[in-house]
Amino acid sequence: MTPLPRVVLVDDHALFRAGVRAELDGLVDVVGEAGDVPTAIQTVLDAAPDVVLLDVHMPGGGGLEVLEQVLARRPAQCFLALTVSDAPEDVIAIIRAGARGYVEKSISTADLAAAVVAVRGGEPVFSPRLAGFVLNAFSGRAPVGAVDPEVEQLTPRERDVLRLIARGYAYKQAALQLQISPRTVETHVSSVLRKLQLSSRHELAHWAARRGLAGD
Repeated sequence: MTPLPRVVLVDDHALFRAGVRAELDGLVDVVGEAGDVPTAIQTVLDAAPDVVLLDVHMPGGGGLEVLEQVLARRPAQCFLALTVSDAPEDVIAIIRAGARGYVEKSISTADLAAAVVAVRGGEPVFSPRLAGFVLNAFSGRAPVGAVDPEVEQLTPRERDVLRLIARGYAYKQAALQLQISPRTVETHVSSVLRKLQLSSRHELAHWAARRGLAGD
């Protein structure tokens, strides 16, 4: 009989960890949990689980910091992101850093257990709504683990603006979405154009779409 997957839960909300542990009881073997970055790193290294269920956004560097620090010492460790975020930059960053899957917290218990088993077996797993985006983002581009230096030079807010412009938002619409002024949106667009050496908003939208930054 195949042993249950050994899992470490990493999330900064204790109630959520307790709920996941209860839901997965009998389906996986939870061998540890952590609510902050330093504890998570040490717990994973000590427990050596089959799979780490990892929240993306946590204080102190978030899931990326945990993933990068652990993989530097345990390159074969399997990570499955379990998060509320479906932001393209989060998906790209966590997969490029080495996670083998990315699912949302709305996933059913049965599907989550199946995802853990699949990731343990070396299969990539994504929420259905994110799968197409992930394929588009990496198809024909740099391999997972690579970093796009042009994207990396943009600030988080510039990436937010870029994503909305790529989706066809006008400056006023983007401003409402981000709760900033249209003038601030225009300033960010000008900064992005300068950094990327592009000359128009039209070129910018095409640049973003080619890199999968428009999302779904």
